Amino acid sequence: MRAVVQRVHQAYVEVNGEKVGVIGPGMVVFLGVGRDDSVDDSKYLATKISGLRIFEDNAGLMNLSVKESGGQVLSISQFTLYGDCSKGRRPGFSAAAPPEEALFMYQHFCDNLKQAGLTVETGQFQEDMRIMVDNDGPVTLLLDSKKQF
Repeated sequence: MRAVVQRVHQAYVEVNGEKVGVIGPGMVVFLGVGRDDSVDDSKYLATKISGLRIFEDNAGLMNLSVKESGGQVLSISQFTLYGDCSKGRRPGFSAAAPPEEALFMYQHFCDNLKQAGLTVETGQFQEDMRIMVDNDGPVTLLLDSKKQF
């Protein structure tokens, strides 16, 4: 399972011109699910992300998690994180999980974030989404449950 995490001032996602997920300060998580991912991968990333100390404390140091900072999470499913661009010019997506498995794992990930006490907004799975992100910093991190990077 792979994630791109961005610290944001605010963000929202639209589907067909309608806002379906809106957050204030917090983080946007773009989540990709691979063919070999399990609920353990989902739990690992949810735990890792909910505990990331990327928010500033009163001294201006990145010492606070999203929960400690009072932030929210906008979680977006993004299978293209498993795009393989090593050959040719068109990405291949054979490493991405099939839609049914990916949806289950994505929902499991979001549920784990909620169980950690976070407010979680989402996009809509398998929909064409317009995502507006107001980056803070910018702070952008790449995470992989298999620890490939």
